[in-house]
Amino acid sequence: MAEEPILLIDEPAPHVRRITLNRPNKRNALSNALRAEIYSALEAGDRDPEVRVMIVRGAGTCFSSGYDLAGLGELPWHTAGNQGQWARHVVEGCFKVWDLAKPVIAQVHGWCLAGGSELATSCDLVYVAEDAQIGYPAVRTMSPADNHSHAWLMGMRAAMEQMLTGDSIDGAEAVRLGFANRAFPADRLEEEVLAMAIRVAKVDPELAQLNKRAVHRQMEAMGMRTGIRAATDVHALGWHTKASRDYMAQMRQGVTQALTARDSAFGDYRTGEKS
Repeated sequence: MAEEPILLIDEPAPHVRRITLNRPNKRNALSNALRAEIYSALEAGDRDPEVRVMIVRGAGTCFSSGYDLAGLGELPWHTAGNQGQWARHVVEGCFKVWDLAKPVIAQVHGWCLAGGSELATSCDLVYVAEDAQIGYPAVRTMSPADNHSHAWLMGMRAAMEQMLTGDSIDGAEAVRLGFANRAFPADRLEEEVLAMAIRVAKVDPELAQLNKRAVHRQMEAMGMRTGIRAATDVHALGWHTKASRDYMAQMRQGVTQALTARDSAFGDYRTGEKS
């Protein structure tokens, strides 16, 4: 039997293109092969004059559980190597979405962790299920976040709590803190996101592009792009800590075992209620 494609693309309404991460058995873990297809699909939609808005979502039980630690694969585009390469590569990807002309909407349900949260962050609008779980557990054992958008979106106090605990927040809290626009019951999320996409598509695409850019230019004037890029150097330092080196040795013995050990003291993620 032919393998299922790892990315699905459909057009559920006029001028709306929907991109679905399709690795449900892996909780849509972001391998570099999947990342390459996501960015390729977004860029293709940006070039297509019939597309005015795009939606990114995940198949199965969640949006994305994060990067595929068991098998990332080769980087999908070149990023200068050595110290901090991975974090710089991630940030370049996020700003690829930021710099597209067309608005991109993240439709988030279930787990939205680490790299999955970074993918959602890079989108222009974020709508979440009320029971979604959004977090960055890697700060417990590896390093600071690759893309440190937390302080920009949530403010200093909430970002600090996220970085010092690695805890997750639900959809309602994500809205309250500024990570997401709105939260909906899980069974209504798809229809609400599609309704918003149709609403966005009513605006002339040339004007929508300028409207999107106007918001981003204000954030850039306040230093968002520079700050996030600067944080990649802090991320690189994290890999040289004893805690990170010890944890990576555990990872080489088995990813599942290492993740379970990481979260058992906190009683969440793999060791808490299943999702």
